[in-house]
Amino acid sequence: MISEIEKRIIASIGGDIPITSRPYQKIAEELGLTESKVIEVLNGLCEKGVIRRLGATLRHQKSGFGANAMVAWEIKPENIDTVGNRFAEFQEVTHCYCRPSCKEWPFNLYTMIHAKDEKSCCDLALKMSNSVEFEKYELLFSKKELKKTSMKYFSEE
Repeated sequence: MISEIEKRIIASIGGDIPITSRPYQKIAEELGLTESKVIEVLNGLCEKGVIRRLGATLRHQKSGFGANAMVAWEIKPENIDTVGNRFAEFQEVTHCYCRPSCKEWPFNLYTMIHAKDEKSCCDLALKMSNSVEFEKYELLFSKKELKKTSMKYFSEE
């Protein structure tokens, strides 16, 4: 069970964290808590597995990565974990997850890759394919970003 104070702190980190030398102090002030209490609660949430990690979101288009693609892979179910873990080792992969396939769409493993251009994405997908000796995949290139936000949990909005 998540306490009310945990919910308030989770809600406070769901968007942009203040860019300051002491971001947890700023969050604490806004919540009427101490900085040490905010850090203690966040550590506890991590230990309980409620929060997996805290990290920055890089706007890849503004940082020199001109292309990204969702690569849809058709992987035998018994190989999903092995192949998924191998693909997750690639630094250019930001997301790797499996989903159910269907008759019309046989793909069941997905990786989001980022590179300087579409050719580099294609080269990377081929390299990934070769790393597991597998060839059946489709690249779905992003053409336009319509929305990209952080999920907001326990917010009052």
